[in-house]
Amino acid sequence: MGKDYYKILNVDKNADEEQLKKAYKKLALKWHPDRHQTEKEEAEKKFKEINEAFEVLSDKNKRQIYDMYGEEGLKAGPPPPTEEGAGFAGGFPGGFGNFSSGAFPGGTFPGGTTFTFSSSGRGFNPTDPNTIFSQFFSNLGGGDDDFMNAFPGGFPRRSKGGRPPSDDFGDFFSRSRGQESGGALEVKHSLPLSLEDIYKGTTKKLKVTRKLIDSATNKVVPTDKILEINVRPGLKAGTKFRFPKSGDELPNGDTQDIVVILEEKPHPIYTRDGDNLRITLTLSLLEALTGFKKTIQTLDDRKLAISNSLVIKPGQEQRFPNEGMPTKNPNKKGDLVVKYDVKFPTRLSEDQKKALKDCLQDV
Repeated sequence: MGKDYYKILNVDKNADEEQLKKAYKKLALKWHPDRHQTEKEEAEKKFKEINEAFEVLSDKNKRQIYDMYGEEGLKAGPPPPTEEGAGFAGGFPGGFGNFSSGAFPGGTFPGGTTFTFSSSGRGFNPTDPNTIFSQFFSNLGGGDDDFMNAFPGGFPRRSKGGRPPSDDFGDFFSRSRGQESGGALEVKHSLPLSLEDIYKGTTKKLKVTRKLIDSATNKVVPTDKILEINVRPGLKAGTKFRFPKSGDELPNGDTQDIVVILEEKPHPIYTRDGDNLRITLTLSLLEALTGFKKTIQTLDDRKLAISNSLVIKPGQEQRFPNEGMPTKNPNKKGDLVVKYDVKFPTRLSEDQKKALKDCLQDV
């Protein structure tokens, strides 16, 4: 049984172009393999299905053929033409009907649907999913917020030899054509940053030495290049910044992409938990029982007063909203979670024990 492209995109069979784009955008960003390092094989399979479904349903000709004959009919394509009136011997159960000799490429299906197959005479062959992904977001102008939050460094994985769109690729892609993903390999660099830099946002410059090939002498020429990396406040460790064709020039004519990966340096006080910040405060037994007032320094150099007049138990946590890491919403931050570690005395004098018994015996 063939694939249900409508189910894959989670759209109705009457979905229009805008509904298809919205569904594709959501699913393609969710299942891009670069965002699923621990389940990459499953993500690649889903990503491929999502792009294939979108390619078919966003093309009115392919969609109509798919609606009539399903995935098998769309991909099988017409067998060699027979004599007029003989129909098709295979490819589609029951045949399509009668076609004149030489009707394909450019034949007409029942109901008047004209469909042009590839020059090989075969049926639909899905385009490389990375090409579709890049073309879609190129068409949005490169400033889409959802894309930038998912891939702050620009377009992720580059297509490696994927089939480019043919002239009959479809209504949507005839408009979105213009930026092809490259086929070069990539070289990775790490960018270790302090939690303060990630909190505030920063711009860093990375000097790399790239090897270019002199076309006149065919010799390798080392050349320095400065990469400017704009780190938005609140980005997470593992965020990739891609610099297309900024690496070494390869003998086959390709040029490597440089991928800079954000790393978070350990902080002496704070640890990051998603969009939240966590900190441990040590209290004396007296402070835990009678209350306290303390001041801590935030990552943006403010003094934050923390107090509590209630009894604190060891391991108890207190949450301070909007004092965590910045998020993509400029008006909202994560929370600061303070965990209390109560320090007990190592010894008590007899007088201290008696005093504690006197004041605590009724508690």
